[in-house]
Amino acid sequence: MADNSRSVAIVGVAESDQIGRVEKSNLQLHAESAYNALEDAGLSIKDVDGLMTAGTSTLTLGEYLGVNPRFTDTTAVGGSSFIIHIAHAMLAIQAGYCETVLVTHGEAGRSARSRSGGNASEPGPQFESPYGLIGAPVNYAMAARRYMHQYGEDYTRQGMAEVAVATRKWANLNPKAYFNDRTMSFDEYHDSPWIAWPFHLPDCCLTTDAGGAYVVTTPERARDLPKKPVWVLGAGEGLDHGLISQMPDLTSTWARESGPAAMKMAGVTHDDIDLAMIYDSFTYTVLVTLESLGFCGPGEGPDFVANQRAAPGGDFAMNTSGGGLSYTHSGMYGMFLVLEAVRQLRGETGDRQLDDPKLCLINGTGGSLSSTGTVVLGID
Repeated sequence: MADNSRSVAIVGVAESDQIGRVEKSNLQLHAESAYNALEDAGLSIKDVDGLMTAGTSTLTLGEYLGVNPRFTDTTAVGGSSFIIHIAHAMLAIQAGYCETVLVTHGEAGRSARSRSGGNASEPGPQFESPYGLIGAPVNYAMAARRYMHQYGEDYTRQGMAEVAVATRKWANLNPKAYFNDRTMSFDEYHDSPWIAWPFHLPDCCLTTDAGGAYVVTTPERARDLPKKPVWVLGAGEGLDHGLISQMPDLTSTWARESGPAAMKMAGVTHDDIDLAMIYDSFTYTVLVTLESLGFCGPGEGPDFVANQRAAPGGDFAMNTSGGGLSYTHSGMYGMFLVLEAVRQLRGETGDRQLDDPKLCLINGTGGSLSSTGTVVLGID
C-alpha cells in the first residue's frame, strides 16, 4: 500500500453565514460556506480545480459557484460522505488530477419545503416501509433495542443519557450551537418525550439548516498559506449494507474495518488520540461506534462514557462542538465533524478549546448504520 500519510492538508474550514433555521436554499448554504472556507484558507474561488459534494450535482454546484473543476466527486453514502471525501481528495491530488479541492455541503433540513420520499421502486419502500421501518429514528431504534437485549436495558439507557448530557454541555460552550443556551440534567433527559422507543427526544439529532465546507491541497501550497496545515494522516471507508433489516450485526458498524485502516495508515493507536469526533445521529450511534472503533470492547460503551467522561473536564474529549445532538444537523452531518476537528487542532474554539491537541480521529456514519468513513488528522 502506498504511503499516503501527510500527502495533503486541510487548509480552510467554515460554516455558512447562518445555521439553525435560516430559510435559505441548499445552494445558498453551499455557496456561503464555500466562500467562507476559501477565505479562511487565504484562497479564492479561482484557485479551486477540484469540487466534491454529496446530494447535489457538481454540474449545478460548479455553475452556481463559478468553478470549472478538472476533477469532481459526488460520492453519496449518507452522513459519512464528507469524511470519505477527504480520502478521495487526497487520491485525486496525488494522481495529479487537481491541486486544490473544495468540498461543500448545504442542506435546508429544517426549512425544506418538500418532505417527499424516495423512489418507491427501491428496496426500502417495498420491503421495509410496509412493516413500520419508515425513517432514521425507527431504524436506529431497532438497532438500539437489540443492543439493550444483549447488554441490559438500564445499562444501555444510562450510556445513552451520558452521551446526550455530555454533548449538551459542549454545546453550551459553542456560540453557534442550536442549544447553546439550554442546559440539560439527567432528570430532564429521562423525563423528556419519547420519539421511537427506546429513544427520548435528546437521543435524536437536531434538524437544522446549515452549510459547511473545507479545502484540501498539496503540502507545498499548504505551507505557504496563513494558517497552520492540518495534515491527513490516515483514512478508511466502506459499508456492509443498505437496509437496516440487512445489517449483519445491529451492534457493530463498519467502523470496525475503517477505523483500524485509518489508524494503521496514520501509525497511531487509540491512546494517541486527543479528540474523537464521532457522528452522533443518535446517542446509540456513539456507543456502537466507540466499540466498533476499538476504544472499548463490545457492550462496554456505556461504561466507557460513564461519569461524564466525554463532557468538558473529562479525560476523553469527544464531540466538542455539541455534535449533531445539540450543535447542528442538517441531514448529512459529517461535514461538521471535520470543521470542529480542524478548529480544535488549530486552537480556534474559544471556551471549549482543548489543551494543545495534536491528533484527532473523525468517524462518520451514513445511511442506517450502513457506511463509515474514518480519518485521522494531525498537526506539526
